[in-house]
Amino acid sequence: MCQSCAASAAPAPLPADASAPFRGLSRRGLLAGAGLGALAVHLPTGSAAATETEAAETEAAASAKNGAWACPALGRFPAGGHYGAPRGGASHAGQDVSNSTGTAVHAAAAGTVVRRSWGGGLPGRTGNALVIAHGGGQYTYYGHLSAYRVGLNAEVGAGQRIADMGATGNVTGPHLHFETHTGHLGTTVNPVSFLAARGVDLSGGWSRIDPGASGATVVVIQHLMNRRGYGLVVDGAYGSVSADAVKRFQRSQGLTADGQVGPATWPELVYTLRQGADGSHVRALQTALNKRSAGLAVDGGFGSVTRSAVRAYQGVNRLVVDGEAGPVTWRALTG
Repeated sequence: MCQSCAASAAPAPLPADASAPFRGLSRRGLLAGAGLGALAVHLPTGSAAATETEAAETEAAASAKNGAWACPALGRFPAGGHYGAPRGGASHAGQDVSNSTGTAVHAAAAGTVVRRSWGGGLPGRTGNALVIAHGGGQYTYYGHLSAYRVGLNAEVGAGQRIADMGATGNVTGPHLHFETHTGHLGTTVNPVSFLAARGVDLSGGWSRIDPGASGATVVVIQHLMNRRGYGLVVDGAYGSVSADAVKRFQRSQGLTADGQVGPATWPELVYTLRQGADGSHVRALQTALNKRSAGLAVDGGFGSVTRSAVRAYQGVNRLVVDGEAGPVTWRALTG
């Protein structure tokens, strides 16, 4: 758990290069990444006003479950590591996710690395840290890292491995200290509710993907649906045709036919896959692994290379390393 990582009233200024255009990010992508989060107001945690504000943000950002965000790390929430926990005369600025040193840390959304330094250049923080700018005044902070896997000014994708979890700085054990900033760097909001409004369960649950989403996770859904015989065009766009197909699938499984691929639908949609499998469901798995930096050919064949990638992903995320893609591995990959 962090012993420092307190929020500061004065945001640190960005380095000069942080104001440069976000190369590789489209205007559509930046607007989608914004997800209305810039409307959030930083209020003391636990207050009625804070609860009301977070509820309003969640409602307003319902349409932001668009596949643009991903869970940054797997682990557990340690006691006292929650957002707003007391830290001397201040409050904890993020959410801690505990796991062993070397556990993979992933980018929560596409963006540009604008800080890569001790404490990320922010007051009250210690340890090796990264800050990613996502556009629209949104930033994510990753602290107490044991290793960096991207450089300063690197452009990263949602789910890309960017670092390793560690215990650098003022801590009681290895963990990721994760923050979300809206409006400008230095104004934090609760990362758990921020990500939940965007379809991501920071505690490691299944993601929620709404109609209108786009990107790699939608490609995963379309490949899995095609394995079920729905004949979708795999274009990464969760439009009306794909949404109608998902609703038909949900009805066939006795689920609420709302088109949202979430905790009720994912377990019915995925397959347990082993070496030797072949088809669209394997393409779905390979796409999901590539979102997490596997670099596989999406050929639909679960051969030795794909099995090695599954084992590598399981290993660095502290899952059971068996080379089999079952529900636990799928949940982590698509989260």
